[in-house]
Amino acid sequence: MICKGFFISFEGIDGSGKSTQTKLLRDQLEAAGHDVVLTREPGGSPGAEEIRALVLQGDPDRWSAHTEILLFTAARRDHLERTIQPALASGKIVICDRFADSTRMYQGLSRGDLRDCVDRLHKLMIGVEPDLTVLIDMDPTEGLSRALARNTVEERFEDFGEDLQVAMRAGFLSLAQEFPDRFVVIDGSGPIDSVAADIFSQIQARIAQTGRTGADPHACSAQ
Repeated sequence: MICKGFFISFEGIDGSGKSTQTKLLRDQLEAAGHDVVLTREPGGSPGAEEIRALVLQGDPDRWSAHTEILLFTAARRDHLERTIQPALASGKIVICDRFADSTRMYQGLSRGDLRDCVDRLHKLMIGVEPDLTVLIDMDPTEGLSRALARNTVEERFEDFGEDLQVAMRAGFLSLAQEFPDRFVVIDGSGPIDSVAADIFSQIQARIAQTGRTGADPHACSAQ
């Protein structure tokens, strides 16, 4: 028996409900008997959490796009080494609130044509993509309203305004077309429970393809 982890990322514009849905998915998968690690980006490890405070707080123009790419990549590398890879190596399901696709959009698209720079640095320093990416699609006006209503100190990107959210939504949908085998697009405009049920249905189908039964949290395909 070979135990192989399963890596799920959640993407979407600010206020799309990612954080809520990642928690609900964790609870559903654990109830089904799976061993789950829920994490986030930037963050997910002590060093990466320190970088999170640098990039998500302060004036919108605090960092240049190039500097942001380096900071996010540094945080992701630490997160990968200390949290994601150990969990996957032990056969767990990892759910991550944002991963490299957010950097491709927020730094690679929003503040200049830097997508190629993001991809080259990702290939050099990270070299990992999720097994499945859940994109929660949301109207930019509604999403920004939700995000600002949280009233937290981590609103640096929300402060760029609705134009950024419009561009990000289009960019994420374009990524879903670019990587159709990895992405699942979910309509995030409905009731929370309905969105959660839609996500869980999609996730169950993908996980079943790995041979996991769910009855045993460490069950894997025989190989």
